[in-house]
Amino acid sequence: MSTDIDRMVGPSAPARVTQTTAVEQSRAVAEVQAAVVVAQQCPRDATKALDEMRTSCRTKGLAERAFYSVPNRGSGPSVHLARELARIWGNVQYGVKELSRDDAAGMSEVLAFAWDVQTNTRSERTFQVPHERMKGRDRQKLTDLGDIYLMNQNVGARAVRECIFTILPPWLVEEAQDVCHATLRDGGGKPLAQRVSEAVGAFDRIGVSVERLERTVGRPSARWTDGDVARLGIDFRSVERGEVDAGELFPDAVSAADLAPVKARRGGRGSAPAAEPGPVDLGSAPEVEDPPADGDYDPTGDPSFGTEAAR
Repeated sequence: MSTDIDRMVGPSAPARVTQTTAVEQSRAVAEVQAAVVVAQQCPRDATKALDEMRTSCRTKGLAERAFYSVPNRGSGPSVHLARELARIWGNVQYGVKELSRDDAAGMSEVLAFAWDVQTNTRSERTFQVPHERMKGRDRQKLTDLGDIYLMNQNVGARAVRECIFTILPPWLVEEAQDVCHATLRDGGGKPLAQRVSEAVGAFDRIGVSVERLERTVGRPSARWTDGDVARLGIDFRSVERGEVDAGELFPDAVSAADLAPVKARRGGRGSAPAAEPGPVDLGSAPEVEDPPADGDYDPTGDPSFGTEAAR
């Protein structure tokens, strides 16, 4: 019986490989081998990399894009900081690859990776991305090819960030964040009063009043500190990049539950301002992050708000 079936079905034909595909496969293998050889022959200089990292993180442009903040999902160093540290550390390859796309099932399979070629340390994540996005509390189907591509790149970029931070030395990442925070607090040398005024003006242009900002910070704008302005800057950039709606960060209404943390911080004395809990703590990032850090998207932001933080 098996012979009859074999005769009817016949041997499976091997997949046809074109000459172009064969050349690309050979080239990819050669590139990997060359990268390993070059990394061994030209090892990184950790001292030089540390100096370059400090110089880069002292620039306002990088510091403003170095952090993200999304309510209920977390905050921490962004993909932009991860890419810059990978460049500075050297001998690091990273990227996102779309392995497959099933339009009928509404799903794509994506691979994100980061590879330290010199030490042969590799981190990668393979995951499925539904062709959907959240619109409030509802799921919205994606059918436009451009939207699907951007969704895959967004989710892939977040995974790439985690992969890069996995292979980089923790001390390098921690010091980079400290230097960026210091740069944001300095505000490019501008007086604090000027930075507060610019922050209030920038938020006003996107429909967030100073009263809502004061409720979120927990004190009047006249008493804001360098840290308050820097954290508001991170929120502003997150709104500008479309990672979160301004209403989530700065709601109009305030409930009794929202006031409790403020009263607790004051020891229960006096009346608390109608406010949300204090600004987001940027001390650590979640293991798997959240904001749509687009792999190809390079936001510009509002130039008049240049001294505050960004993702």
